[in-house]
Amino acid sequence: MSLFGDGLEAAVQKAFTRPAPKSAGPQMRHLVRQLGGTKPVAQMLRISQRTVERYVKDQIKKPRPDLAARLEREVKKRWQPQIRAKARQKAATTGGIVIDTRARLGYTAPIGTTDQDRIRHLTVALPPRYAARLFDAQEAGATDQQLQQIAAEALKEVYFQDNGRRAGSLEEVRFTDIEHIEFGLEH
Repeated sequence: MSLFGDGLEAAVQKAFTRPAPKSAGPQMRHLVRQLGGTKPVAQMLRISQRTVERYVKDQIKKPRPDLAARLEREVKKRWQPQIRAKARQKAATTGGIVIDTRARLGYTAPIGTTDQDRIRHLTVALPPRYAARLFDAQEAGATDQQLQQIAAEALKEVYFQDNGRRAGSLEEVRFTDIEHIEFGLEH
């Protein structure tokens, strides 16, 4: 499970105007339309082309649990691509993104400061440039660790340094032991 990647994906999915199909037949038909045939869908889902055709014709209605999970994940990944792109574009240019997290946060700072790591619950609005960096890194296939690093840099600047108004000598923010993380797009 990818904590950051799934969180960013969930934030974008909140912008959908229509719900994604829930049952196997409509899900399979959507994937066939998106990928242009039953053969690429069969290869992607690791099932036979004939099985895909039977789902499309509603001859099979109930997939195995593992197939149902893969099917739902692939449909959501491809559902309403224009709305998905608009939501990401808006967050990256004007809206920004909100991060809500409960995690262990600390920082590296000069001697004599209280830089002890501790569990904090933060809800912070990040500027559009960080939303753009997060989405661009996600599109490029960044690991959860890389996305976590971008989020830590954003929290350092916005929360700890208050956009340059304090803690100028802060070197690095440690963002570990994540209990909860959720992203939301600004409206």
